[in-house]
Amino acid sequence: MGLNAALSMAKQSMEVFSTGIQVAGQNIANAGTPGYIRENMVLNPSDPYRQGALVNGTGVEISGIQQQIDQFLETRIHSANTEYSSINERDTIYKQLESELRELSGGDLSSGLNDFLSKLNNAVNQPSSIPDREFVISEADKFASEIGSLRQRINDLRTTQSVNVENTVKEANELIDKIVDLNPKISKLEASGLLQSDAGALRTQRYEALNRLSELIPVRYREREDGAIDVFTGSDYLVLAGSSQKLTLDTDTDRGVVTQQVLLSRTNSNISRTGGELKGIIEGRDDILGGFVDQLDSYASNLIFEFNKIHASGEGTAGFEQLTSASAALDPSATLNSTQSGLPFQATHGSFQIKVTNKSTGITNTTTINVDLDGIGADTTLSSLSSALNGVANLNSSVSTDGRLNISANSDYEFRFSNDTSGALAAIGINTLFTGSDSSDIGINSVVKDNQQFLALGQGGGPSDGSNAIALAAFSQQPIDQLGGISLDDYYDKVVSNIAQSSASEGALSEGAQTFRDSLMNQREQFSGVSIDEETINVLKFQRAFQSAARLVSTVDELYTILLQI
Repeated sequence: MGLNAALSMAKQSMEVFSTGIQVAGQNIANAGTPGYIRENMVLNPSDPYRQGALVNGTGVEISGIQQQIDQFLETRIHSANTEYSSINERDTIYKQLESELRELSGGDLSSGLNDFLSKLNNAVNQPSSIPDREFVISEADKFASEIGSLRQRINDLRTTQSVNVENTVKEANELIDKIVDLNPKISKLEASGLLQSDAGALRTQRYEALNRLSELIPVRYREREDGAIDVFTGSDYLVLAGSSQKLTLDTDTDRGVVTQQVLLSRTNSNISRTGGELKGIIEGRDDILGGFVDQLDSYASNLIFEFNKIHASGEGTAGFEQLTSASAALDPSATLNSTQSGLPFQATHGSFQIKVTNKSTGITNTTTINVDLDGIGADTTLSSLSSALNGVANLNSSVSTDGRLNISANSDYEFRFSNDTSGALAAIGINTLFTGSDSSDIGINSVVKDNQQFLALGQGGGPSDGSNAIALAAFSQQPIDQLGGISLDDYYDKVVSNIAQSSASEGALSEGAQTFRDSLMNQREQFSGVSIDEETINVLKFQRAFQSAARLVSTVDELYTILLQI
């Protein structure tokens, strides 16, 4: 049995060593393949046998060809992927927002406001100068357009993020499908776990799909005995045995932009903010960009209302013969300080004066119109305000079917406004410069834009009166209750400063998360990656071993020849 056993052992060894060369060759061939996991040939001594008083070995056998992978490290990488991807998306969106603010160029809102106020200051000394008045109106129009343009650019960024949500969901579903498709293939090739070998290439594809999926949403997986895996996100499953569920979109509108929330198709769980790129994109779209839209709206609405309150108490170089409010009430019978009125701004308890002048005689009659909003008795509505104005001599007033206040003077008469302590004129858009309610619709009153004479730079002191222009030029420095007692200038500076600080913080977090993830990937590369030098040594080792086994075959052959010659 000795020579036969030796010959059989040599033959088996040659098969083992040639397989080893094949495995090393597979590793070398995939040294540049992204995500490839090194394969190892697992060797064990063959079972020995007893011959008399001796126990002889039978050589070596291959237990299997297995991937060299650390499952715990893979889990840590998936968690790091999820964390980094979310932070990185937020960091990217912060940088895009900073770019749109254009604070380092001349196209920012601070510069626009300063240019507008500069033109107002120029008109203080020459309030009747037609070019100066037209410059003020032109600069106001430009500033309003800049606010509207910034709002539109932010809306475009938010729309882009909504498209990114759709693409992320599509990619995630494709990866889920890929895992579902690979599971039975791996189980079949590995004989449902009965073999000790891994379906290396298929498992590599599945690990890559899991790795990418972990960048999109949080995932964890559990391998079953048959080689297939179950995949979960949070407490919900994505792949479970033969079942799976996809990501679906629930579409809505938020601040003028179409948005989506992401739900699971079967459990209907909302996973929009659980983590990964999906969380970062949605938080960037709704919290970072959407939050700035809210702040921009607050800035624009306070600009409109506070400026208009001053402007509405001033006078231009000509009186009105007919005037229609820029804002419309949804319910003219609702009080002026209620949301039911539908007005963009709410008046307060107070009054304003209206001056009706006979253009032939120059005689002016001033009437005080009370705006009763003290909550006691019948408070002022748009309809009752119209009735009060209609009671003024040589003045007519009505409310149109679309909820706008119309005021007209009799022939040869004109009217002006002054001393509005209620904000009612600004609330309904009478004798105002700016129109709209926030950054989405801010504009310039066409009455003033078409005729510079209605730009209210004075307060009734004649052509050289620029007292209202002085108040208008200083409005941005005045504290505003709705902004927490700070001025419009300080509010915008605070907004921009907070964005810069948050962006810097997010950038630091992103850098730290990337460093941590990269360190884990380096560990993975060291453990599971291919080393050309190491594989070359393996090839040489198996080559020498194969040569030695072949030499053993040759030796046994020579011994058989000697036996046959006896």
